[in-house]
Amino acid sequence: MSAYRLVQGFCSSRVPGASALTFLCAICVTAAFLALPSATADEHSSNPVVLRLNLDREVEPVLATYIDEGIADAANRHAALILITMDTPGGLGESMKDMIQHILTSTVPVVVYVSPTGARGASAGFFILLSADIAAMAPATHIGAASPVIAIGGFQLQIDETMRRKILNDAMAFLRSYSEKRGRNPTLAETAVTDAKAFTEKEALDGKLIDLIASSPEDLLHQLDGRTITRFDGTKAVLSLKNAAITPFELSARQSFLARIVEPDVFFVLLMVAVLGLYTEFTHPGMVAPGVIGGISAVLALYAMHLLPVNFAGVLLLLLALALFILEAKFTSHGVLAVGGIVSMMLGAMFLIRSPLTSGGVSLGVALAATLPFALITVFLMRLVLRSRSWKSTTGREELIGEEGIAISDLRADMDGMIRVHGELWQAISPRAVLEGKPVRVRSVEGLKLHVEPWEAAVTENK
Repeated sequence: MSAYRLVQGFCSSRVPGASALTFLCAICVTAAFLALPSATADEHSSNPVVLRLNLDREVEPVLATYIDEGIADAANRHAALILITMDTPGGLGESMKDMIQHILTSTVPVVVYVSPTGARGASAGFFILLSADIAAMAPATHIGAASPVIAIGGFQLQIDETMRRKILNDAMAFLRSYSEKRGRNPTLAETAVTDAKAFTEKEALDGKLIDLIASSPEDLLHQLDGRTITRFDGTKAVLSLKNAAITPFELSARQSFLARIVEPDVFFVLLMVAVLGLYTEFTHPGMVAPGVIGGISAVLALYAMHLLPVNFAGVLLLLLALALFILEAKFTSHGVLAVGGIVSMMLGAMFLIRSPLTSGGVSLGVALAATLPFALITVFLMRLVLRSRSWKSTTGREELIGEEGIAISDLRADMDGMIRVHGELWQAISPRAVLEGKPVRVRSVEGLKLHVEPWEAAVTENK
């Protein structure tokens, strides 16, 4: 008996709770149909699949993860080709190397296509382009300008000749290690590193840096259909792309969110908000909101710190800046400590991200815009804390100390009597006699008894 008839027979039997059993039967039948193989989900399409990825922002860790996942997904789908459309100014060196490693070891052929018109594949993008099985460009695009730089806030640092040659030689060796095997012109490619040279699509094609020029993704697939390529391991592969279906592989909502967090500028701002929020909560307990915002920002900043190549010296400079701001509020330095804190925070921001092959890092504008308000707020809050320590207590029995009271009966020396303070009657004792109706000053509180003295004596003593 089939599963469907068995369920149907069970449902048709007369038992109490027929409506509930009918609902149960409906669920079982639905589950049975869902368990059947899906022709659209499991069967491979007769047309070849081209998985399309977009590299359209700065190269950073989350984008590298996206490219890695796309390459893995293409292998699982048995795709015919991976198409990576590129428009990037460059980015972080470690993320660039991660992408290149996955492209070189991909079981599915990879084509990197600088597109659309006006796009560029600069700096780290140039390295990635030359690592692909097929390198292509759209009209009116350009590539190159891949000289390694060490920059602070967008301004290039001057380094000694030995260090400069070391960085250049390392970058050129890395570029040669795979561009030669891809059949490209390593000598010309090195000029993009040594001389920061850039190339138009025609110059790149004539110089054998790319394989073809295509006006659109469809034109690109048309030109590649039937083409024999040599993979990185030396094997030959024929691309069969007739009637290929281009399937986009998009960044997930999570990856899009995380991609913003790991941007150096956003990471620095999160770090500042975290420190300022937690600092405000610790110095002014009970405000709640600064602590919540600071805590969330701290967790996000720590996540970004885990992915980004963070320079420990930059973190220490930021901590030193915070300490200097606090000391400025506590000691009179005529602004010296505050200026030192601002300089320390600026340097910390600009040294925060370590990126020797690219100019990726916290921009000077963001560093300046975050540092000055942070300094002012930190100094202001600390001064409030220090000032509050000298304030007289306004709650509890301590608020009575120093207050004026009126004797409602004669107070004999060292004898208990009654006085009125703040509209309340208190038992009091005075070392000197005080006549009824005369003012007294509270000196201390002992349990429910006040130690007082004549107001005239207190005034004379203060003088």
